[in-house]
Amino acid sequence: MRSGFSIVEPHTRLACDIVFLGNSLKYLKAFLHIIIAAFLVSASFGAPEITIDALVAEALRRNPELNFYAAEIAAARGERRTAAQWSYPELSANIGGIHYNDLNGNSLGTGPAWSLSATQRFEYPGRIALRKAIADRQIALAERGLENFRIALTNKVRTSAHRILIAQQKASAAGEVAKRLGDLFSVLEQRPPAGVVPMIDMRVIQASTIVQERRGAEAARDAAVATYELNQLRGANMSAPLTLANVAVDLAPIPETPVLLTWARAKNFEFRGRIVELEQHGFKVRLALNERWPSFTIGPYTNGERAVDQQIEGGIAFAMPLPFWNANRGNIATAKARQEQAQISLTVTWREIERKIVAAANGYRIQREQLEKRRPEALHELRDATALADENYRAGGLPITTYIELQKEYLDATDALLSAQADALASRDELELLTGTRLDHASGSAE
Repeated sequence: MRSGFSIVEPHTRLACDIVFLGNSLKYLKAFLHIIIAAFLVSASFGAPEITIDALVAEALRRNPELNFYAAEIAAARGERRTAAQWSYPELSANIGGIHYNDLNGNSLGTGPAWSLSATQRFEYPGRIALRKAIADRQIALAERGLENFRIALTNKVRTSAHRILIAQQKASAAGEVAKRLGDLFSVLEQRPPAGVVPMIDMRVIQASTIVQERRGAEAARDAAVATYELNQLRGANMSAPLTLANVAVDLAPIPETPVLLTWARAKNFEFRGRIVELEQHGFKVRLALNERWPSFTIGPYTNGERAVDQQIEGGIAFAMPLPFWNANRGNIATAKARQEQAQISLTVTWREIERKIVAAANGYRIQREQLEKRRPEALHELRDATALADENYRAGGLPITTYIELQKEYLDATDALLSAQADALASRDELELLTGTRLDHASGSAE
């Protein structure tokens, strides 16, 4: 056996290479997250701060999807114009020749023959009014769709902005702890190991540094994703720099659940849309019943001929189909079935909206109650305690377990508090969308 050499089996070496490659990819992914976050921060540095209200106004002005709903309204208005129009009058003309013979076959004369008529088709009374009513409901649906999109867009912008601010706070706290641990590890690494315990302490700090750097990278990634989404919502370049002005989270009391349900009945887009659809199907049933009676055409006519002598005839022409064996029974049955479906859909939709409102309201109240139990200065006290623990550990007055546990608990408490705020804001945003009302501007009985 030669000293200084080791024999490694090929399959063992391959397994080591695979493990090393997997760990390298994991660290490379975390490194890329940090690079992306750093790029966004550097791009946003120096950019003027923008408020959430300004972002909402910009999104409502520049979001490209608004054009879709504007076109939908224009199409519905075009259908309304078509429903109110009469059919074109019909003009018919015939020209030819006529030849007269007597009973013996002798020719009496030959000459031209012609006819001319102009008729107008008239609908049965009330039919055009019903079609216009159906088209009016379609316009109402399109307009409510635009209004609902504006509310949903406003909520999406506010939600994305809050996600960015909360993720930035999480990333800042994790970065602070990771920097503290990293600085401490750098100091300890420069000292010669004085035994097993100091070496193990140093490895614990090294592992904790990696974990907190990973937590900070994930928070920075969440902020980046929310920034991309927010830039798209406001019609800007996805990588455009964005610096949000810090806002205080105001979790004010919300009205009682019956008040929220009343607002939802009056303003919820989906529920009001189902009501409009039900009205529309009611008009379609009436239209199908009306169409049992056929339309008719009427107008003047004239015809003439000149062969043996000259003849000209004139009068009024009237025509209509005879409704003997159709009576539009199939369309009537279909329209009534569609009306029944619309009624069931209205009931199911309201039950779903009611469930969502009750769940979101209860969730908001629970999160708000939990946050009110926390003293505002609690996180500041924990943050100061982490700095104090760092000083005492460096001086040898604090064990490594207490030091690491305090750093971890500080980040866990920060994450729990900010996550509770995010959940409460998400519940309030959902309530605003369901009720069609800004709850921070609404008036009504509060909790």
